[in-house]
Amino acid sequence: MVAAACDGACSGNPGPGGWGALLRFSDGSVREMGGADRATTNNRMELTAALALLEALADLPHQEGMAIRTDSRYLIDGLDKWMAGWKRKGWRTAAGNPVLNRDLWEALDRARLPGVRLAHVRGHSGDPDNDRCDAIAVAFSKGRTPPLAEGEQVQNLTISATVPAAQAKAQAGAGDVAVPDPLVDPAPPGLQQLLSRLELADRLAVGGYGLSLVELAQLVEMPLSTLQRRQQAWQWRDWQVLPLADGRWRLERGAAGSQQRDVTVGES
Repeated sequence: MVAAACDGACSGNPGPGGWGALLRFSDGSVREMGGADRATTNNRMELTAALALLEALADLPHQEGMAIRTDSRYLIDGLDKWMAGWKRKGWRTAAGNPVLNRDLWEALDRARLPGVRLAHVRGHSGDPDNDRCDAIAVAFSKGRTPPLAEGEQVQNLTISATVPAAQAKAQAGAGDVAVPDPLVDPAPPGLQQLLSRLELADRLAVGGYGLSLVELAQLVEMPLSTLQRRQQAWQWRDWQVLPLADGRWRLERGAAGSQQRDVTVGES
């Protein structure tokens, strides 16, 4: 494991909600997860997504200092700042009110993993994994089942909708989890995912953003070991990938339809 991210969404708040999460591996493969609830809140979906990741990470080898990227300050502050006080006060806030979403907070507390932390990323800021998790969550919240990568290279996609084990136990028999039926999409899943990546690449190039090696690997779907050997500028599809002085990389848009390619089979 080299990267993880999660996000939640809700139409109405409260209303129909969805959550999305993903795990990235050093060989370039991706595992995506998501689910829906027909009556929930945005905060519950944020917590549910993080819980799903922690439960998945418990059974996987992961990089030292692993961080789960999230745009939810509520999630980060709840686990890192507020929970100890809630416990001392019998799961009540400083104002004496019952803590909302206590069932999920308790499940998250039990699912904590040593050495795995939460890292804040600003939502809708061009972070590729945050944008992807948001797209999964929004799709589920609107009653659609998006195609999800299931432990394979991104072009080999399958449908997968999951609910965290702890949440499933708490909700067993309650009838409050609704995973919508899959919808037939007119475009092949691999092309949908590719279009999202190419659109993101254009946004990153126009903004002049610098990407870390891990972030670049996420975008171009190449193993870290491959990128670590690169030191000079190289071509990825219609973009020049240029090294920066601080060890990061920047995309520069080239001519559309360029015949230069540096993408091998399985890395598109």
